[in-house]
Parts: sequence; structure tokens; C-alpha cells
Amino acid sequence: MLYPLPAVMVSCGDSPDNYNIITIAWTGTVCSDPPMCYISVRKQRYSHDIISRTGEFVINLTTTELATATDWCGVKSGRDVNKFKEMHLTPQQAQIVKAPLIAESPLNIECVVTEIRELGSHDMFMAKVVAVNAEEKLIDKTTGQFQLNHASPLAYSHGKYFGLGQKIGGFGFSVKKKR
Repeated sequence: MLYPLPAVMVSCGDSPDNYNIITIAWTGTVCSDPPMCYISVRKQRYSHDIISRTGEFVINLTTTELATATDWCGVKSGRDVNKFKEMHLTPQQAQIVKAPLIAESPLNIECVVTEIRELGSHDMFMAKVVAVNAEEKLIDKTTGQFQLNHASPLAYSHGKYFGLGQKIGGFGFSVKKKR
């Protein structure tokens, strides 16, 4: 298996009475043009039915500050509890999709499902990215890029959560000419 993985909270639902959060580690980018990503969800999960029905979800970046909520939302079922309420998280209206953003997350990726692939234990929801929301303090004023290293992102590896460390270099740093 490839580790570490991002530990994200995926929010779903199309009205406040069915809003839910599921913690996902099986997620990633599948295409940059058009921007697309995926999440893989066990068929038995409460969120699987919601996402299958609505065709939408939001990937919410987690941070070390959100580690407890991230873990809790991964072990509790939305069938039994209101995860937003229990973890004191704020559902926020998205720009395009009906699924809520998690206001406490520094980065929210709004997604519309384009394909569902049955893979065995999980179904893969491939989705087009339709909007990205980021905390302004994490956007570099010069480049306009999201500064992931300032967000204290959370990663998952073999059943454990880790905060990610310092930036080591940028794309091409190993071949860049030294002055």
C-alpha cells in the first residue's frame, strides 16, 4: 500500500436533515484538465447512499487541529449521530453543490460525481471539481497558490494520523542551477 495518504473529511447531503461527514483516506487527484478527483467509500457506509443519490460531495482538508474530529467522524456512523453537532463543526453553504462545506476546514473542494466504479470492498466516486474554497490567510499574495505547509495538514498511515512536516523543495528543485 502507498502511504501516507491525506486524511480528509468528506461532507455530503442535500439538506440539513441529512448532512453527514465521513473520514476518507482513499482519495486523490485523477486529472488536472479538467480538474477531477476521487474518493472510495465502502458500500455499507451511510455516506455511500447519500453520495450515490445526490451525486455530490465536498472534500474538506483536515489539519492537526481537526485530528480528533477527523478520527471521530471516521468511527461513528451518521445513521446514529449528527457529526456536525457532536464535533462542533459548522456546515457552511457551498458555492455550487448542495453538500455543505466544513467551515473549520482551510480548504474545501466541491465535487460532482461523473462515474461510480465498483471495485470490491469500495466503490470509487470519480468527480469533477466544480469549486475550491480556501482560507485567504493560506493563499500566497504573490503567486496566488495555496500554502499547504501553513495549513498543518493531517496524513494517515497504517491506522495512525500524522501531521506533515516542513517543505523540502519545489518541483524541479533537484535540477535547478545553483547560483
